[in-house]
Amino acid sequence: MGDVLAGFHAAWEFESDSVLIRFERGIRTPKLYQALGERRIPHEAIAAVTLSPGKRGTVVLHAVPRPGADPLMEAAAGQLKDGCDPYRLVLPAERETLAEYYADELRAQITSDDTGPPDRYLVAAPEAPLHFKAYDGKASFDGKLVSFRWFWTGASSAKWKAGDQSFPVTDLGGIEWRSPEVFEGHLRLLRHDSPVVQPAQADQDPAAVVFGLGYGPVHESLPFAASVLAAIRSSGPALTSAGVGATPTSAVRRDPADIADRIRHLGELHQAGLLTDEEFTAKKAELLAEL
Repeated sequence: MGDVLAGFHAAWEFESDSVLIRFERGIRTPKLYQALGERRIPHEAIAAVTLSPGKRGTVVLHAVPRPGADPLMEAAAGQLKDGCDPYRLVLPAERETLAEYYADELRAQITSDDTGPPDRYLVAAPEAPLHFKAYDGKASFDGKLVSFRWFWTGASSAKWKAGDQSFPVTDLGGIEWRSPEVFEGHLRLLRHDSPVVQPAQADQDPAAVVFGLGYGPVHESLPFAASVLAAIRSSGPALTSAGVGATPTSAVRRDPADIADRIRHLGELHQAGLLTDEEFTAKKAELLAEL
C-alpha cells in the first residue's frame, strides 16, 4: 500500500506504477464519483500534473489525462463540470505543501514520450452489464450488444416504426455523448460501413436515445458510453471517436417547422431561467444555421 492523500469526496493512493483513486459514498459526493467507486490511473495515462487555488480556501490537485487514454474522458469530450471531474482532488488550503510534494512525485513519473495519444486505452472502462433509462427508451449493454427498447410515452413515431434496436459493437465505429445537462442531450451510436444515413435529429434516429430531466443522468449514461466505446476499441479500429468530428448526418437539413418548434422551446427554457442569454442566442443561431 502506498501513501494516501485524502481530500473532499476522494482519496488518492500513490503506488509505484499508478494512482488508485477511491471515491467516497455520501449524499454530498457527486453521483458520478459514487457510480465509479474507484479507478486505477497508471502513470503512463497522465500527461501533466497541476496544483492550483480552488474555491473557498481549497487547493486542487489535477492529474491531466493523456488524450485517448481513458474512455470515460474521451466519451465526455470536455463536457464534465469541474466538480465531477474524477481527475481533480480538492483539498483544504492548509494541505497545499503536502499536495505540492505529491504533485512533484507524480511529475517525476511522467516522461515526454507519455503525453501523446496511446494506441489503446490505459484506464479501465466501467464494466458491463450496464443500463439506464433515457426519455424515449431503455438502453442496455451486455459487453457485446447495445440494445434500445422504446417507451411508448417518449419515443418518436420514427423509432416506433423502426422497432426496438440491437447493435453488435463490431458494427459500430464510435459513440456521441451529449451531456443531459445541456439542451438536446443524447447518446448516439455511430455505425460504420452502413448504407443507412442516420437522421440529424437524435429523437428521429433509431441508433440514439435522447435525455431529459431525470432521464439519462451523467452518472448513468456517461459510464455506459465509456463502456461501449472501450468495447468498440477492443473489437477493432474505431472509425469515429466519441464526441470528435461531425456525425455522419451533419449535412442533413432539418424541417423548418421542427426548427421553429425547437426555437419556441428554447424561448420557454430561457424565460424560465434555465438558459442564459448567451446560451439562448448561441443555440438559436445553431438551429437557424441548419435551415
